[in-house]
Amino acid sequence: MSLLVVGLSHRSAPVSVLERASLAVETQAKLLQDTLAAEPATEAAVLATCNRIELYADVDKFHAGVAELSTLLAQHSGVGLDELTPYLYVHYEDRAVHHLFSVACGLDSMVVGEGQILGQIKDALARGQELHTAGRLLNDLFQQALRVGKRAHSETGIDRAGQSLVTFGLQQLAAGADPELWAGGKRALVIGAGSMSSLAAATLARTGVAEVVVANRTRARADRLVEILQQGDDTAVRARAVEMSAVNDELTRADIVVSCTGATGLVLTADALADALGTTLDAVPEQPRPASVTLAPDDVDQHAAWVENGTAASAAQAAPAAAPRRVTVPAQSTGPVRLALLDLAMPRDIDGAAHRIDGVRLVDIESLAEASADAPMAADVDRVRTIVSDEVAAFGAAQRAAHVAPTVVALRTMAAGVVAGEIARLDGRLPGLDEKQRAEIAQTVRRVVDKLLHAPTVRVKQLASEPGGAGYADALRELFDLDPQTVAAVSRADLNDPNRGRS
Repeated sequence: MSLLVVGLSHRSAPVSVLERASLAVETQAKLLQDTLAAEPATEAAVLATCNRIELYADVDKFHAGVAELSTLLAQHSGVGLDELTPYLYVHYEDRAVHHLFSVACGLDSMVVGEGQILGQIKDALARGQELHTAGRLLNDLFQQALRVGKRAHSETGIDRAGQSLVTFGLQQLAAGADPELWAGGKRALVIGAGSMSSLAAATLARTGVAEVVVANRTRARADRLVEILQQGDDTAVRARAVEMSAVNDELTRADIVVSCTGATGLVLTADALADALGTTLDAVPEQPRPASVTLAPDDVDQHAAWVENGTAASAAQAAPAAAPRRVTVPAQSTGPVRLALLDLAMPRDIDGAAHRIDGVRLVDIESLAEASADAPMAADVDRVRTIVSDEVAAFGAAQRAAHVAPTVVALRTMAAGVVAGEIARLDGRLPGLDEKQRAEIAQTVRRVVDKLLHAPTVRVKQLASEPGGAGYADALRELFDLDPQTVAAVSRADLNDPNRGRS
């Protein structure tokens, strides 16, 4: 079996496609179940964030796996396969491991070095464990990814290279000013009470806003977030919770709005925002501009060919030249900013037409992606890349060693059976042996067998951990005529261990 990941992210797809392809939690669960029901896959996990959707699977057929996972992503996202395919990337085996480890370290994030992705990887693993779709390989992979990400943040200065989307978004809203000076004394409205909204509320409080108002569909969660804000020792912010129905009223008093909900439709329309400001939409013309396409193959099979043939270091580098597509980005209104909007939701919470309201500044996922493309890389990024490469090699060696382990266990089990059989025969031939003599003879025979097996089993584990070492397990089975069913039974027992892979 082999690791395969098929996905799309802010690096390969425009926000408009990511927005339409976003997966609700219940849809993710159905996708995982349907992936396991598909023939090529035996394990599956979904990593879905505001700027990436990735489906990981352990497959036995590469081409069939790529086609099946791509089709499943299209079916569950609601974006047609023909439309989705040009934006998909494929990683296989060590490249798939390298990709996830890079993601965990924040190297593939919209804002390089941000640490929130670790929590999202942990959630993806927990979902796979809860639904029993993550087996031995994906448990090991995601647990190791979490460790690699933590190591990168503790051993390097990658945190200096990046920050959370919230912090980066506030910097964009401040438009070059010191965010603390810009936000000081302002009133902030936070819509939503999930992890991103909670981070936004805490960040705003530390930045020095005078008040944070939290609106959420479930009032109890909003109340809880307000309670946490008021208990903070490093802030003295006023905080209160309101019902979602009060949002329009709160808009008339707010200076900053941060929205990140799981809603499938708009939370704030342009008309509602214009009403709150007592103005109307300006007739600001939309400016078309070209944008590059990261990945544009002719079909899904082309993805497979690139990866399997090893013709490129990554799908992005392997992509053929494509005609530029055109996207439409509304022009920002000019004049003093009366209301600053930060939309961190996917799909978006705030109507993009808010750009055309006089006195409104809107920063959303798309504008953050554009701004972060020019952000300077920290010197520590190279150190993180080295860590990732080392950890990928270590993970591969451990997986190859684990592959031979069931065969070694089966060999020792067979040897123990031979010893037990010979001791039983000895009992029949020498019935006069007392218990002490019988035990001494049995122990001597076991020591002889253990010494004979020790060197070859240790050596075969060492050899199996090296590249190309997968064949040593087959050699052991052939040389000792081991029953394949016995080896498979050991593997199944290991795979079904409920404690394996859980932190």
